[in-house]
Amino acid sequence: MNFDFARVFQELTPLLWDGFQTTVYVSIISIVLGMMVGLLSCYFRTCRFRILRFLAASYVWVIRGTPMIVQAFFFFFGLNQVTQAMLGFQLLSRDMAGILTVTLNAGAYFTEIFRGGIAAVDKGQTEAARSLSLPQSRTMLRVVLPQALRISLPSMVNQWIISIKDTAILSAIAVGELMNRTQVYAFGTFVFFESFIFVAVWYLVLLSALMILSNRLEARMNYDKKN
Repeated sequence: MNFDFARVFQELTPLLWDGFQTTVYVSIISIVLGMMVGLLSCYFRTCRFRILRFLAASYVWVIRGTPMIVQAFFFFFGLNQVTQAMLGFQLLSRDMAGILTVTLNAGAYFTEIFRGGIAAVDKGQTEAARSLSLPQSRTMLRVVLPQALRISLPSMVNQWIISIKDTAILSAIAVGELMNRTQVYAFGTFVFFESFIFVAVWYLVLLSALMILSNRLEARMNYDKKN
């Protein structure tokens, strides 16, 4: 077997660059929306209304309990089939279905990350705020949540890394991200070994920066605790 890394590099790089841009685009939107969904779901899980706690717990249970590829197929193929039959058009494009899938997955895990951060905040902080007659909503926004986000920061960065890797699953619904672009080239040329080495390197470079950031944040937090 002859390997031609130089030729594959030359032919595959434009496709990888195109896929890289889509991966970053989908990841950024999904992570930002996922954090917003996670904050809202976390609030529902900790509020006094039972129906909201039930809805948030059910959302986390369903998302964490089903494979992401099943969710991607449901949103793109299943939901689009229903809207096509009922409304005469498909509701979600491939990119929209992909963003929705990653957003809901990230949101479910961010919910638990934020909930753990809130639980780690000293209860005395809440009691002190309430003694100053601050309402519960303002206590959460002004006192508890900023501390919880700081505590949760290393876990949040770790979830960002996971969400970026999760975008590779979207190749199953032909979203044009890194994995999809590599598959198009590899199955078109039957050059698999070199192709998947190159895409692995691209992912490694992209995610290594976030790994370094996560390690530095964790070290900084440990230093602050000691001092």
